[in-house]
Amino acid sequence: MPFGCLALREGRNYNSLSEITDKYEIGQVLRAKEFCELCLAKDRQTDKVFGCKKFIKKDGRKVRKAAKNEIMILKMINHPNILQLIDTFETKKEYFIIQELATGGDVFDWILDQGNYTERDASQVIKQVLEAVAYLHSLNIVHRNLKLENLMYYNHNNHNKVVLRDFYLSCFENGSVTEPCGTPEYLGRDDEMKQAVLDPLWFDRCVFLCCSLSGNPPYYDETEEENTDLHNRFIFCKIVAGEFEFDSPYWDDISPAAKELVCQLMEVDQLLRISAQDALCHEWIAGDGASEKNLKDGVCAQIEKNFAKAKWRKAIRVATFMQRLRTPDSAGRGGS
Repeated sequence: MPFGCLALREGRNYNSLSEITDKYEIGQVLRAKEFCELCLAKDRQTDKVFGCKKFIKKDGRKVRKAAKNEIMILKMINHPNILQLIDTFETKKEYFIIQELATGGDVFDWILDQGNYTERDASQVIKQVLEAVAYLHSLNIVHRNLKLENLMYYNHNNHNKVVLRDFYLSCFENGSVTEPCGTPEYLGRDDEMKQAVLDPLWFDRCVFLCCSLSGNPPYYDETEEENTDLHNRFIFCKIVAGEFEFDSPYWDDISPAAKELVCQLMEVDQLLRISAQDALCHEWIAGDGASEKNLKDGVCAQIEKNFAKAKWRKAIRVATFMQRLRTPDSAGRGGS
């Protein structure tokens, strides 16, 4: 179990805000996410800076559920490719989650910034993700929101280590998942999805591998505005049918080994689908099946096209975040 973790409080036995601020300097809110706010927290004894998620209870039941769920999951896991939990606190008004701070930027942005990007680069990222996913599945935990935006490089100066973040949608595998969640284009299905029941391990089958190789998710709709009911319905229909293709020209230069692994991970029959653990032994991951051809132009063009709106919104928040991150004293400025 991670060190320094406080048990979830029952009843009215809450932490006081002073318990938190006596131990950490909590910085200003740097970024708002779906369920929480992100800020920095500096340990007053060691001066080490961590990431801090703050969930506001008054924002609703879903926010409170997400906070408690993420705390529960994070307390159970310890893996080098998953951001480590450091501390948790619950006040009358908020939940605080203190975690390791990844400073290397997300994989999404790293791909866009590269002068040369190959299947071998993608393979090294996917290998680390598969190791984290295999570990989670060994504990019967399903992440349920795997995507490029949730993969971070741990260190800004060394892009050899990838870490997985954001576990507020995670759950325990119990045979089925009855509530679709996450980003529609990344979801999967099994033969029971028509009854709104999803194979839980399908959520973590590395659909984002398609994005890293072609810049496109396997299920997409170019005819409708994103995040509309019609758009989401169209995507889910494709998922139910298991319809995806290696569209030209985006997949023309992708190796047979990569396509084979994608097909094995995307297999709709869970009895035939390759597991994360077995995928680590595939020649595209463990052998020499990954191509060294530069995919930069094609992949980045599609990534920018498919995720331009989200990236534009995120750029404003991230610019502030990284500026403060490079100023060590900034974690102590401002209130929480």
